[in-house]
Amino acid sequence: MKTESLEVSYRATTYRVFLPGGEVELRIGEANVALARWLAGEGASTWAILTAHNPASKPLTVTENAELQSQLECALLEQDCMTFSGENAADDEVWPNEESCFVPDINIKNSMALARRFGQNAYVFGEGDGLPRLVWVEENIQ
Repeated sequence: MKTESLEVSYRATTYRVFLPGGEVELRIGEANVALARWLAGEGASTWAILTAHNPASKPLTVTENAELQSQLECALLEQDCMTFSGENAADDEVWPNEESCFVPDINIKNSMALARRFGQNAYVFGEGDGLPRLVWVEENIQ
């Protein structure tokens, strides 16, 4: 569920992506030239950062989060998605870091379906320009 406090929290997070050639740090609303270059080199026009940790922003145990993340990774493999490891790190360090998957060339419908399936309130989606945007799962994507 979209709330002002969740919006602030998601925007006060660094989304790290571990790509071949190095780590990229992303912030909502801030274009990343290194990511745009990497996407162009891969011929990827869209991408998403997905996690299965802490569904509905309710803290789970390390074991529960690991199991859910494993299920997400299996779902991505079943869809023949290429994935790279990521980590979502809150600025305030109160919320624990969350493991994530960077998924190039996933469209918004598929990424939305996965975020919804794993109980997420929102996720990060972008296009070839490397500009991360916050997408709320409740949004109606046609």
